[in-house]
Amino acid sequence: MVEVIRAFIAVDIDDPNVLRNIVSFRDALVSTGADLKPVEDENMHITLRFLGNIPVTMVDEIYGVLKSIRFKPFKLHVAGVGCFPNISRPRVIWVGVREGYDELKRIHDELERGLRKLGFKPEREEFVAHITVARVRSGRKREALIKVINEFRDFDAGEMIVKSIRLKQSILTPKGPIYRTLREVKAEEP
Repeated sequence: MVEVIRAFIAVDIDDPNVLRNIVSFRDALVSTGADLKPVEDENMHITLRFLGNIPVTMVDEIYGVLKSIRFKPFKLHVAGVGCFPNISRPRVIWVGVREGYDELKRIHDELERGLRKLGFKPEREEFVAHITVARVRSGRKREALIKVINEFRDFDAGEMIVKSIRLKQSILTPKGPIYRTLREVKAEEP
């Protein structure tokens, strides 16, 4: 029996100033009393590719795809907020990317090509670089939630430099997911 793990590829939000600003937005959402599942500070990231359940034996093959992607450190300007599917019926609340989006998209597209060669099916959704800060569980206090989201429309969390991409394991627990870095690929020095 082959061990299976839940995995994804991401850029972690590990700049303390950017993280602190994102957390302040998330905490403002939580303060509305809406029925939310907030994302823990240490779990803030941009998903480049969700892999789902994979055999643990594939970790090194996926790492091979990661290592084939060349990128130099690049600036990420984290700004703007939004919701999926939309503001009137928010299910996922996120912070966006103003600068660095094109580089994230390029890395995503290269990952996609490499992962297809390993047998992964193409993603159904178009890539949208974002940092999920909370999931909405019900319509309780939706108006208060929408009001706060609108107040943060011009939100600017700041800039950080992306220096690595990581293959991560998601361990689901009753208290929320625990993310573990399995492999990391660092940017080439300029």
